[in-house]
Amino acid sequence: MPELTIRPIVADDLPGILAVQQACYGGGFLEPGDALASRWARSPAMCLVALRGSEVVGYLLSHAWHAWTPPKLHAPLPAADAVDVLWFVHDMAIAPGGRGQRLGERLYALASVSAQAQGLRQSRLVAVQGADVFWRRLRYQSIDMDSAAAAALRAVYGEDAELMERALP
Repeated sequence: MPELTIRPIVADDLPGILAVQQACYGGGFLEPGDALASRWARSPAMCLVALRGSEVVGYLLSHAWHAWTPPKLHAPLPAADAVDVLWFVHDMAIAPGGRGQRLGERLYALASVSAQAQGLRQSRLVAVQGADVFWRRLRYQSIDMDSAAAAALRAVYGEDAELMERALP
């Protein structure tokens, strides 16, 4: 079996990332390639791919972000034009063939080092499809939201969406 490699994402990884996204989410959360590419264009050191040989078996897309509200799903990010205040973990997915190796934790740890090196001390994410259990193990906590904000979040990310945050060391 080929060795597992983790490295920053490059444009040639996009087809493999889309395949992992399809395998993990089905049609509900598939994002267009330009939206995904805008994440690693904004923060290349915080967007990582895991490869077994040349096959993408997992990825983490995250970026510096200037607002406390999550960026829009399915849409390219704007160019960095404001002071970034946090690390937004946009998406992490592990293909069935990459599971059982703590790959999510490894991707997260490497991206976290990059976020901290950029001076980011707070992280947010939107957990979907029951992933809040995984994120709680990494010390994320649910954010209390009023009913209007929760409804707006769920309208975009699904009924089980949960906004979560944690401080970075």
